Amino acid sequence: MQRWLKKHPRFICHFVPSSSSWLNLIERWFRELTDKAIRGGSFVSVPDLKRAIDAFLTAGNEDPKPFIWTATVEDIIEKIARARAKMEQLKFSSNLDFT
Repeated sequence: MQRWLKKHPRFICHFVPSSSSWLNLIERWFRELTDKAIRGGSFVSVPDLKRAIDAFLTAGNEDPKPFIWTATVEDIIEKIARARAKMEQLKFSSNLDFT
């Protein structure tokens, strides 16, 4: 990998925790792009796919809507606690041996 990166200096690795909130927003945007512009489509070429993506971007930019974070701190902490409790329950009830 390091050798390939040295030969291709325009590529830079960024190590980001997968739980980063801004990364979640990017994944959400790509899901919307996929659901509204790509899934179910029939693209005969890469330029055809690019046109569909460009049309999605143009439509979104005509009436942009900012993402507004609505979850409260309490809601987030409660969700984390539920997830942690479920993970602990799964850990102790599993018959699988991962060692």
